[in-house]
Amino acid sequence: MSVAMNMGTPDLPKVALIAGPTASGKSALAIALAERHRGTVINADSAQVYADLRVLSARPSVEEETRVPHRLFGHIDGADAYSAARWASEARAEIDAAHAAGRLPILVGGTGLYLLTLIEGIAPVPDIEPEIRDQVRALPVAEAYAELVRLDPAAAARFRASDTTRVARALEVVRSTGLPIAHWQAERQGGIGDRIALSAMILLPDRDWLTRRTDQRFEAMLDGGAVDEVRALEARTDLAPNAPVRRAIGVREIGDWLAGTIDRAEAARQARIATRQYAKRQYTWFRRQPPPAWTRTDQTDISNNIDVIETMLSI
Repeated sequence: MSVAMNMGTPDLPKVALIAGPTASGKSALAIALAERHRGTVINADSAQVYADLRVLSARPSVEEETRVPHRLFGHIDGADAYSAARWASEARAEIDAAHAAGRLPILVGGTGLYLLTLIEGIAPVPDIEPEIRDQVRALPVAEAYAELVRLDPAAAARFRASDTTRVARALEVVRSTGLPIAHWQAERQGGIGDRIALSAMILLPDRDWLTRRTDQRFEAMLDGGAVDEVRALEARTDLAPNAPVRRAIGVREIGDWLAGTIDRAEAARQARIATRQYAKRQYTWFRRQPPPAWTRTDQTDISNNIDVIETMLSI
């Protein structure tokens, strides 16, 4: 993140941020902090916005949501389009509402793009011509990446060749505007980094510990309602085949099990692998991308981490 941020400036309204890979203990820490300091927990996870996926997205339970105010959890129907820009707009409103009510806003989640958009702002990219978008999205990722190397080599160097979403986005921007995506990203607008005192903690626990947690959690999801969630998604006739909610880990795997193409054990195995890969990508992003001033910790003890956050917040 390139924008200068105010870390703990006393005359600005305080915001706490707890981030990290899936299953790292973010939600429990956020709830505990909110209970001690009259906080409002604000979701920053792209899967947890969907009403359809309480279990599969590991949203806080109904009981947990009654302990402290929770915002932007499960408020979007699976058929609705959603974006980082929309989330950032809603998060700004919830942060302002929390401050107006004398509460501490606590952002919690693992979607780095959401947090980047909120803190730094959004790049003012003009609308992409529909014909160009359709052409780009129809390309195999290998072809799209080769074209990006030709038209915007700087962007291509930043992305993995297999990163379908980012490669397509960068390619459609340069094709539509004639300018590289970095040009637009340098002009970000709407970020709140300069008007809040941000205290950010990134949870980066031991990887073996994290892997055990993700494996155990998916088994619990299978026994705790995830199958019914996927069955309900599959029964919907208004849900596009490429709807973002369908990309949540576990939806495809459980869907294949329900369709009879694999058994439960194989569905669980595939989902565990996908979760580990996702957690690894998150771990790498949060270790490298956020500013050095964001506190990184491998501690998993909630009491210890709350003490650190309280010191950062001066409360």
